[in-house]
Amino acid sequence: MKRTMAIILAGGEGERLSILSALRAKPAVPFGGKYRIIDFTLSNCVNSDIDNVLVLTQYNPRSLNDHIGLGRPWDLDRTNGGIKLLQPYLKRGRVAEWYGGTADAVLQNFNEIEHSDADTILVLAGDHIYKMDYAPFVAAHKRRRADVTIAVRRVPIADATRMGILALDESNRVVDWQEKPKQPKSDLASMGVYVFSKRALRRWLREELVDFGRHVIPAMLEDGARVFGYRHDGYWQDVGTIQAYWETNLALLADPPELDLYDKGWLIHTRSEERAPARIGTIAQVHNSLISHGCVIAGTVVNSVLSPGVRVDVGAVIRDSIVMFDCVIRAGAVIDRAILDKEVVVGQGAIVGHGPDDTPNRQEPTRLNTGITVVGKRSVIPRGARIGRNVRIGEGVRSTDFATRIVRAGASVDRKPESASRTRRALPPAASGGSD
Repeated sequence: MKRTMAIILAGGEGERLSILSALRAKPAVPFGGKYRIIDFTLSNCVNSDIDNVLVLTQYNPRSLNDHIGLGRPWDLDRTNGGIKLLQPYLKRGRVAEWYGGTADAVLQNFNEIEHSDADTILVLAGDHIYKMDYAPFVAAHKRRRADVTIAVRRVPIADATRMGILALDESNRVVDWQEKPKQPKSDLASMGVYVFSKRALRRWLREELVDFGRHVIPAMLEDGARVFGYRHDGYWQDVGTIQAYWETNLALLADPPELDLYDKGWLIHTRSEERAPARIGTIAQVHNSLISHGCVIAGTVVNSVLSPGVRVDVGAVIRDSIVMFDCVIRAGAVIDRAILDKEVVVGQGAIVGHGPDDTPNRQEPTRLNTGITVVGKRSVIPRGARIGRNVRIGEGVRSTDFATRIVRAGASVDRKPESASRTRRALPPAASGGSD
C-alpha cells in the first residue's frame, strides 16, 4: 500500500442535513458522540496502512481544517507523505470558481498526484459512515489490471435513485451504469469509492468530464476501459439526510450494533479534547445511551447519544435524541426525538419535540418531515417553551427571537437581524473564532 495515495473528497455542502451543515462542511458534522463524519474515512486509510492522504475541501472548510489540523490523531503528521488539505484556488487564465464536480476537484489538483510516486489512486467520499479495509480492494484492482475498480454494495431500492447503479458480469466487470436513475434497473450501487491507476486518471480526467459518476465512468465504459466492481459486504451508511443521520446515530445503541466502535482491531481515530470523565449523579437514570467524556448527568437519558461536555440537570429528560458538544439541558426540560447542535441551552421546563403533530417543516418540507426537530448551534430555548415536531430553530437564536413560547409543528424560528448584531458584539474573540 506504500505506492497508494488516497484522495478524500470533503467539500460537500450537504444541504439535506439542514442547519447541521449550514456553517460546516458535511464531513465535519459530529457523529456518534465524540467523532466527526470524516473520521471514518481517515481511520479506514490509516488502518489500511495508507499514509499518503490528500483532503480536498471547498464548502465552509474552517471547522474541518481545525479538526484535522496536522493529522496527528491519525498518525499522519509526517515529513514524507502524511496529510495535506487543499482548497480551490485562483489559476491564471481561469475564472474563479468552485470545483465543478468530483472529477474536476481531482483534475485541479492533479499536479499533487503527478509529483508523487504513487501508481494507484484511491478516490474516497469523506461523508459516509463505514468500515473498509482498502488493501484487498486495491489488490483486486491490480490483479485484474483494471483502469478503475468501483466499490459496490446492495442498497434499498428506494435509495437507489440517489446513487450510481450498475450491473456486473460473472467476472465482476461493469457492463451497465446508471447515474441517479429515476427508475433503477437494480439495487447494486456505487459507494462513491474508487481505485484508479494513475495512468487511467491521466487519460480520462478532462475539463469537460467534471463528475466521476455522471461523466468519467460512462466515458470509460464507452471507450472500452477495464472497469470492474468490488463487492463490499461490510457496514456502510450514507448519512445524507436528517432521518438517515438520526437513525445511524441511534443504531449505535443496538445490541450488538452493526457498527462496532469498540473493535480494538479497527479503531476510529479522532481529535479529542482532554476532559474529565463522565459523571452520573445519585438520582440520575441512564438507559441504552452513549455518554461521552465530560458529561454531567443529574437527570434522565434514554436511547440517546450525547457528545462531550453535555450537562443534564435534575428532572430533565432526553429521549431518542442526539445532543452535541457542551449543550445544557436545564431542570425539568424534555428533549424528545430531536437533534441539538453544539452549545445549545434549553431553558427550565421547556419541551423540544412536543406533541403528536408531524406536520412537515414549511421552510424545508423535504428535509424535516419525519418528526425530528433540529436546533442550531448556540441557540437558547426559553424556559417553559413548547417546541413541536419538525421544527427548525436556526443558529444562534436567542430567547428574545421567539414571538411566542409555543412553536407549532412545521414552524421555524430564526435569529432576528438586530439579535444577530448584538450576539456578534457580545461574543469574545475566542468564542467567535472557535471551531464549528
